[in-house]
Amino acid sequence: MKIIADENIPCVERAFASLGEVSLLPGRGMHAAQVRDADILLVRSVTRVDSSLLEGSSVRFVGSATIGFDHVDRNYLQQRQIGFATAPGSNATSAAEYVVSALLVLSEQQGIELAGKTAGIIGCGNVGSRVRQRLAALGISCLVNDPPLQASGGQDGFVSLDEVLQADIVTVHVPLTEGGSYPTRHLVDEALLSRLKAGAIFINTARGAVADNRALDRLLARRTDLSVVLDVWENEPAISASLLQKVDIGTPHIAGYSYDGKLRGTEMIYQAACDYFSVPVQWQAAAEVGPAARIDLRVQGTGELLEVARLAVLACYDVRQDDQRLRETLSLPEAQRATAFDRLRRDYPVRREFSECTVLLPEPAGALGSLLSGLGFTLLAAQKG
Repeated sequence: MKIIADENIPCVERAFASLGEVSLLPGRGMHAAQVRDADILLVRSVTRVDSSLLEGSSVRFVGSATIGFDHVDRNYLQQRQIGFATAPGSNATSAAEYVVSALLVLSEQQGIELAGKTAGIIGCGNVGSRVRQRLAALGISCLVNDPPLQASGGQDGFVSLDEVLQADIVTVHVPLTEGGSYPTRHLVDEALLSRLKAGAIFINTARGAVADNRALDRLLARRTDLSVVLDVWENEPAISASLLQKVDIGTPHIAGYSYDGKLRGTEMIYQAACDYFSVPVQWQAAAEVGPAARIDLRVQGTGELLEVARLAVLACYDVRQDDQRLRETLSLPEAQRATAFDRLRRDYPVRREFSECTVLLPEPAGALGSLLSGLGFTLLAAQKG
């Protein structure tokens, strides 16, 4: 079989080698002529998959190594009887850890005490639920708004959007949807943004168009009390320079870019393809990760809990580095910034999840151990003497 794959899907050549010949292409520039003779098409969120790309092609299966599918015309695939798979939850842990890193950075920069604060989580699926767990470990109480999940039953404790907007932290984790009962395009609009409480922190790691970027830009021009963290932007990769200059932390759509999460995405679409074509699975993501990737962070004393947690988190992932790299693109001519945005994603450094960071503690079972394990770290008892 002939396989066309986005060049930024990690280990995709090795994973799919048993299924056929893999050719790599830049995802944002894929066009119909390139995929016409392909049997399998493997993409990320930057490739729009619809009739304009696939009409007249021999593609029988599409795999998107992403948790979202707003870039795929699923109705068209179904009509053409083309198999389709995504990687739900693959980078959820990474995205949740991004939120933790951002909050710990802001708390240090602004002298904010996180314990005792309230977070409003809009969307509590794979990512939002993990954010909730980690914020709870930091002593932050969480309010959850998720109408689709609430309507499905089986859970309680949901609150209205009005109540969420009274939280100290508002973080968004919803898919981008255009229609249906719960559309999310510009869910966070000017009216909603204006209702954020004084001194609130707003975080969007979902999709850029979930928040009205122009409205947010206007709001930040007059509300300097707000702190904003944006990983996703409208009109990527040609994002608003004006908005980037106003946010506290801005990154190039990499919240879910841990190496572990990306490998899970590759593995999930590979296994789905094997199942679709009824061939045996011959590759596993675990083969790509060796023990040498682990980090030992030796904490000799308990100290102040949040400070030690910040030390551990930033040793594994410091969001300020991604913020700095994106801001450096502002020095480029405007015509070059979009290419630079994509380059930051293409050449993203290896980033491991907290579970791959082993923390040595004198007392792993104590309060500090509970906090760090709640954030996802692996704990070991430090040898005495």
